Amino acid sequence: MEKMIAYCGLICTECPAYIATQANDRKQLEKVAAQWSVEYNTTLTADDCACDGCQATTERHMSHCAECKIRACAIEKGVRNCAHCSDYPCQELKEFFVYAPQAQASLEQIRQKL
Repeated sequence: MEKMIAYCGLICTECPAYIATQANDRKQLEKVAAQWSVEYNTTLTADDCACDGCQATTERHMSHCAECKIRACAIEKGVRNCAHCSDYPCQELKEFFVYAPQAQASLEQIRQKL
């Protein structure tokens, strides 16, 4: 399977929510929801975690996608992902990279090829 890179640089195809959704594995989605509820101090359901990737044209997106400023900005600017943005790295991304350095590494690899 080809890697699917989110706007922010996370690799959707390696995400446990994406993997469970694609496998139609409700039990695994429930486990992901329980784990992330603890990790992120929130309450998530399996439905909140069902996701086809943040760039997918389907309606199934992680519940956070609706409020993700990075995703909204990338869609507004019409970029494939943030590596393709002339404002890279913006302040929003810099703050995100503190929690997700792997996303930064992913976007940096893409930028090197541009």
